[in-house]
Amino acid sequence: MLREYDCWLQNRKKNTFYDSLNPEFNAVYVIGMESSDLIFNQAVEELRTGLLRLFGFSPAIYPVKSGGNDKKAEEKKGIFLGTRENLKNLFNLPMEKMAPSSFMIKSIDKNLIITGEDAEGILYGVFRFLFLVVLKTENKSRDLSQGSSLEFDIREEPSSPIRMINHWDNINGTIERGYAGSSIFFKDDKIVYEKERVKDYARLLSSIGINALSFNNVNVRGAARMLITEEMLPDAAAIAAIFRPFGIKLFISVNFNSPIIIGKLPVSDPLDPGVIEWWKNQTDLVYSYIPDLGGFLIKADSEGQPGPFQYGRNHADGANTLARALKPHGGLIIWRCFVYNAAQDWRDRTQDRPKAAYDNFLPLDGSFDDNVILQPKYGTLDFQVGEPVAPMFGAFKKTRHIMELQITQEYTGHQIDLCFLPTLWEGIMDFNTDRGPNSRIRELVGNYREGSSFIEGFAAVVNIGLDNNWTGHTLAQANLYGYGRMIWDPSLKASDIAREWCLLSFGSGKTSEIISAILLKSYRTYEKYIAPFGVGFMVTPGSHYGPNIEGYEYSRWGTYHRADTKAIGVDRTSSGTGYTDQYSPSVAAMFANPSSCPDENLLFIHRLPYDFIMKNGESLLQNIYNTHFEGYDEVFALMGEWKKLKDSLEEEVYNSVLSRFERQLSNAREWRDQINTYFFRRSGIGDKKGRQIYG
Repeated sequence: MLREYDCWLQNRKKNTFYDSLNPEFNAVYVIGMESSDLIFNQAVEELRTGLLRLFGFSPAIYPVKSGGNDKKAEEKKGIFLGTRENLKNLFNLPMEKMAPSSFMIKSIDKNLIITGEDAEGILYGVFRFLFLVVLKTENKSRDLSQGSSLEFDIREEPSSPIRMINHWDNINGTIERGYAGSSIFFKDDKIVYEKERVKDYARLLSSIGINALSFNNVNVRGAARMLITEEMLPDAAAIAAIFRPFGIKLFISVNFNSPIIIGKLPVSDPLDPGVIEWWKNQTDLVYSYIPDLGGFLIKADSEGQPGPFQYGRNHADGANTLARALKPHGGLIIWRCFVYNAAQDWRDRTQDRPKAAYDNFLPLDGSFDDNVILQPKYGTLDFQVGEPVAPMFGAFKKTRHIMELQITQEYTGHQIDLCFLPTLWEGIMDFNTDRGPNSRIRELVGNYREGSSFIEGFAAVVNIGLDNNWTGHTLAQANLYGYGRMIWDPSLKASDIAREWCLLSFGSGKTSEIISAILLKSYRTYEKYIAPFGVGFMVTPGSHYGPNIEGYEYSRWGTYHRADTKAIGVDRTSSGTGYTDQYSPSVAAMFANPSSCPDENLLFIHRLPYDFIMKNGESLLQNIYNTHFEGYDEVFALMGEWKKLKDSLEEEVYNSVLSRFERQLSNAREWRDQINTYFFRRSGIGDKKGRQIYG
């Protein structure tokens, strides 16, 4: 890695592929696009600067106005850029219509064609071409001297129509659940930014296919509530203008009580005529500044945020009012489903927080307008390791929806501990809802059709800030890259993503191989030393880093493990809270039986005695001891692997990551010793291997 700041878009310039390039590749022919098309112009610029970044030369750019009908164009040699429509008469290509944002990269003789159905597709095709050039040149299994590595015949389309990033940036410059410095958008209750830095960020996101971004926290407080007023809209419009050429639409998080806060109305009841008119007028104002705004994102009736419940209305009432204000502008309302009782009495065992989202939203299936997008989290608790995929997915039949993931490591190590999240996401994509044929999550991703359960895409809470390396932990860049790649193609494997990112960031050779192996071990290692087998929430209250086994046990948040001297867990089967009944019958039966329930979800679903025998023949308690000793040892081993790279990495990168491994080792030690000691003291049963536990 030459510069942490550049992430997976490293400068190379001395690339062995250059010797195999034909001289004609110094020319780029731009076919039949209007010069006013910002996204297409950006694609041309990214190709020019990309070739300069990789090979040290900048190609000549030749516009061809013919729209592809000039036969002289066929005689030219170089790289041809244009839409399918403008290129279909050249080279006798089979050019059937492609999906939006899709692209084709094809070698013909000594020419290279990069085409798409639209400008976005061409832009993504350019980025993919530049990635593939690096991956091909860094792949030592190919003999570049044979020229076959120059051949391309690739066609891709994104599985996910909506590929979104959510920022939880506060207007004072802090970031909720941020671990990489301050906001790149806000400071001191104002929109404050470095234009070039935001542009570099837009390039990184576009290179992995992101097409939507909300730039402020869903907990809309203080001055952030004014982002949709004339006071702040000019600056918000300037942010939107930076992202626009990269094919990324801006969304603004809004407060449900805006009619009261901004409009000085007495209520924000979504069925009140005055409220309806206010949202219409205010939305018209917003779009007068940002005509291509993607829409609004809202968190309502959730963790203290206002919502329709305060007026006896449901979430369809609330969402539809905003949707109708957005409809004339082509805007979407993205409505989060993280709705539960955040004032629960720990004594009350009739309530079960994981059931809440399904109970609140499934009865409303079919009640939402067609520009409402619901956004449930992938799990039903809160981004916990070991949460099963939420039962809402596969159950919706008449409602547009996307899945929310989390790139920022709120519960997975704060970008101190290494935790490669594509390993988790691969498991999510492979989850079978069993609500009909082709019902795995990765098979359900696609354009919505009424009567189907298609998931229209993904949103994820991002992990970047003003740190020079963007993500705090340099290796956490792999999670942002991996998110973009996996939502573009949910069939990708975590191992392929890790290898790609390492080659793009560090080049080929032993260094890349070692880092890839470290990444691929990291999630399972992290899983071993934290709260065992999906029980969740044994973290320090507030910060959510480090162990505090009973920190949330008597709180209002509904996050209980109920460990006593004989057993641990909450029974969420039909004989307990009934949570598993929200799944399809076959999935419910799988979860309900401890012998078929996946180990990683075991204590999320079941209350079990410490002497319960798990699949490996060991007791639950012995497995708790074993995994926590193993987790610490594996962190130590990963740090040892990293130390092998001292002489092959830039000093800044090596030392930065090493310091985080040292902190991770300390954290793993605390988890190991506190968890093991807690359960030894509770049960009175020791470790049969005689390892040290602090009684």
